[in-house]
Amino acid sequence: MMRAVIFDGRIRVVNRDIPVPADGEALIRVRLAGICNTDVEITRGYMDFRGILGHEFVGQVMECAQREWIGKRVVGEINLTCGICAWCLSRMSRHCPDRAVLGILGKDGAFAEYVTLPVGNLYEVPVSIPDDGAVFVEPLAAAQEILQQVRIDPDWRALIVGDGKLAILIARVLLRLGVDVSVIGKHPRKLDLSRKSGAVTFGIGQESGVGYDLVVEASGSPDGWKQAVAAVKPRGMIVLKSTYHGDILWNSAPLVINEITVVGSRCGPFEPALRLLADPAFETDDMVDAVFPMEQAEAAFERSQSPDSLKVLLRMMPTER
Repeated sequence: MMRAVIFDGRIRVVNRDIPVPADGEALIRVRLAGICNTDVEITRGYMDFRGILGHEFVGQVMECAQREWIGKRVVGEINLTCGICAWCLSRMSRHCPDRAVLGILGKDGAFAEYVTLPVGNLYEVPVSIPDDGAVFVEPLAAAQEILQQVRIDPDWRALIVGDGKLAILIARVLLRLGVDVSVIGKHPRKLDLSRKSGAVTFGIGQESGVGYDLVVEASGSPDGWKQAVAAVKPRGMIVLKSTYHGDILWNSAPLVINEITVVGSRCGPFEPALRLLADPAFETDDMVDAVFPMEQAEAAFERSQSPDSLKVLLRMMPTER
């Protein structure tokens, strides 16, 4: 048996059978996992998911038919795909219509002592990256996905709407390109991290200006959309990163009149994120707010929703198998 954090209408720590890896899968002992805004939104109804939460993790391979993986410290891409549909064959497997998503859709997640994933989803973590850095691979890959989707001009002015964990990572990624980055948010502590990285920051109620070439909406709130539309210049671009439960009301007229391009942006490739985390100049230590034992998962989720909270981690305590 193992201990796991489930959501079945509330957060609970329960006993579950250790998962048995299917063909082509590895059994991974989870060392550390991060709570992100998507996990919180699931507890509010997003994706109607019930089961073991968690998708940002680092662990050690314990069992695998490909024995060279055993003992390796790994992270894992969260999309489990069919491999045979048109999307998978065209190297767009993250959009496979039959995919499961770790801890989000049809696949128990990583807030547990053990998790299984296909070997093709795994990436070995270099020894230079500590566990509390490796848990940032998935969100950092999501931040870097913007660079895969948009040809960034270093002369652009960019505004990030939101000051949370993903927003901080996006700011740091764009600043490395030489982009003039501004961030608008509600929380002085979080804004301070982006300011120390080189961004100009604005609190709510302060005038952040208009005419931005690129606006990234990463607030996690429906209100962020209105701010993004108001700030972007004609023929500018809005990249949407927020996911949340529920619908928003929006007016398409400003987008049409001002010929705005809107890009949805989700997961990203892990290799660039691992390379960036291995660079000593790229910092994530200052984003770790607290580490809780898994048995205190409810308190960890409460802490993660505090207005000034940054990354909250869960440390697993593996049982002997």
